[in-house]
Amino acid sequence: MYQSPTLEQALKHHFGYDTFRLGQRQIIEQALLNRDLLIVMPTGGGKSLCFQLPALLKKGVTVVVSPLIALMQDQVEALRNNGVSATFLNSSLNAYQVRSREEALLQGKIKLLYVAPERLVSERFLPLLDLVHHKVGISAFAIDEAHCVSEWGHDFRPEYRQLKLLRQRYPDIPVSALTATATDRVRADIIQQLGLNQPNIHISSFNRTNLYYEVRSKTKSAYAELLELIRETDGSGIIYCLTRKKVDELTLKLQHEKIAALPYHAGLTDEERNQNQTRFIRDDVRVIVATIAFGMGINKPDVRFVVHFDLPRNIESYYQESGRAGRDGETSRCLLFYNFSDVKTIEWSINQKTDPQEQLIAKQQLRQMIDYAEGTVCRRTIQLGYFGERFAGNCGNCDNCRYPKPEQDWTIEAMKFLSCVARCKEKYGMGHIIDVLRGAKTQKIIQNGHDKLSTYGIGKDRGLDEWRMLGRSLLHKGFLEQTSDGYAVLKLNALSWEIMRRQRTVTVAIPVAQRVPLTDRDAKAAEVDLLLQKLRSLRKQIADAQSVAPYVIFSDSTLRLMAQSQPKSLLEFSKLSGVASHKVSQYGDQFLAAIRAYHQKQGLLEKKLNSTPSDELPIGTELQTLQLHQQGLSVAEIAKKRNLRPRTIIDHLCNLIEKKQPIDLNLLVSVEKQQKILQVLEILGDVPLTPIKEYLGDRYSFDEIRLVKITWRCRGKR
Repeated sequence: MYQSPTLEQALKHHFGYDTFRLGQRQIIEQALLNRDLLIVMPTGGGKSLCFQLPALLKKGVTVVVSPLIALMQDQVEALRNNGVSATFLNSSLNAYQVRSREEALLQGKIKLLYVAPERLVSERFLPLLDLVHHKVGISAFAIDEAHCVSEWGHDFRPEYRQLKLLRQRYPDIPVSALTATATDRVRADIIQQLGLNQPNIHISSFNRTNLYYEVRSKTKSAYAELLELIRETDGSGIIYCLTRKKVDELTLKLQHEKIAALPYHAGLTDEERNQNQTRFIRDDVRVIVATIAFGMGINKPDVRFVVHFDLPRNIESYYQESGRAGRDGETSRCLLFYNFSDVKTIEWSINQKTDPQEQLIAKQQLRQMIDYAEGTVCRRTIQLGYFGERFAGNCGNCDNCRYPKPEQDWTIEAMKFLSCVARCKEKYGMGHIIDVLRGAKTQKIIQNGHDKLSTYGIGKDRGLDEWRMLGRSLLHKGFLEQTSDGYAVLKLNALSWEIMRRQRTVTVAIPVAQRVPLTDRDAKAAEVDLLLQKLRSLRKQIADAQSVAPYVIFSDSTLRLMAQSQPKSLLEFSKLSGVASHKVSQYGDQFLAAIRAYHQKQGLLEKKLNSTPSDELPIGTELQTLQLHQQGLSVAEIAKKRNLRPRTIIDHLCNLIEKKQPIDLNLLVSVEKQQKILQVLEILGDVPLTPIKEYLGDRYSFDEIRLVKITWRCRGKR
């Protein structure tokens, strides 16, 4: 077995990391003992390293089975950028490329070979593998995405079943099976189907502590909330929708808002999908809007948010898809918009299945997903419990833990709702019942005489969304039934009558609207972010020149370390986590030069402002806004150029005015509006913005009033 210093030194030399993640070292030690392995480790847990590092420490070549072209190409690019001799063989190569790579393989120049399962078991490839085994030696087989071997897995692929021939053909070569999610049943199936020999089984916690999980009601403001999240989040994101139509519609709306977004679904050609995926991976666009067809082959570690704009079909799919956020361990956000109409869409799809057992399983999975969306307990308790992992709750990083929803007694409201269903003779859906309760004057109500019912208008004190929330809660708790014939008519049951007879109480968890910032930001953080943007720009230039994804050069977490520690020498640079030996010589000088240039520029700016008292000096991010303002750019133009929200730029400008910096108010607010706002200020005095806005009317924005008011207030201080 390798001694501790050797493994740590190899890790730093090849991959740039000083320490192993939880469980990695033990797995690698077992791999070096030539044990069969079953590794269940969540996305972002570092599965790949568990076979990549042993491959570099053992003689011969490690053959990696990977199901998707994009996935294997991505991993090979990252390995080569670390100076590791890796290659792939797949259908994207021409005959000459295949031949030259096979020659390199037979000459012992390759340590890791990535290949698709179909190619691996083909009649042409197996003789080549025999030759490699004879001439160079095969150190191990690694089966990535191993859940594909099981019919009980979420992405079963029949060709994976044939991989058992590896054990038959090469009985003495160790096999590692790796997957991000696998229930007990799937794990047993993997071991049997691949013929693993008394494998060492490693199951990591499914808890992704860096991900913030949140569920919001999908109301009319959902799109505006989505837009705000995109604009306030620095980095890439994935938005999932149930249908191709929704993907296309949402993509067009985002593009109209000047958000760099592209669609991905099965209705596009292979070329369009590949092109859109590549542009997303290489940071040419920030957002990909997709159906569930997107994501399995994505190795992009710096996805900062994943939004499900529609309800997923089951918890396992949701865990997999949301888990594509924050694979680099950085803080990321997973937001689900929930609307009961999504449930009806999925139910319709389930009812199209011809197998009654499949229907039953799909409906059970959907019920679990609804329970998750409507649950008031810790989100992780539900998620991890699905995979058989006990979790005490109170994770501190989900909406239910940070902002517990208060339970309120809604028995009286429930009695009103159920009585209305009874008065309407159990012949109508939820929408009509709520209209009756709220006293609407729809044609349907008038025609049926429901405006004469005793329950007509008795629910005016509650809003539409509140009644819908109660109606859904009654349905999901089994206090009310709903027909499944496509009309969704509400029906009473025994529990309904218990409530109406005051024999049963009803409590409802009331959602608490919260705006959750991704990080707490101060002046120091703003300075780091400013340098970080410079380093990201340099990384993108280098990546484009090499035709690789930017994260192949350095991860976001490594760039942030550079911005925070600001190394001054190659030695200091080499000590950063994520900087492998090969990358020091390859990129060190360029990134050190960028850090020095940033310091020089900041020094000049500070020199210009040395007459300003130190406590009134603008911070770095405000200085950048000031420079762009002095170039004549509007608030919208500055926001777009800096990839920030307009409101943030307004904050900068207001701070700059207070710090007596040269802000030209005439560029921000017309002279006519300035005069009118000043007149109102003289009348009302230094009051909050709302009374001033009410006095002036809709022609004047809060931002305009705020800028003039701060200027007026500062003049009064002089």
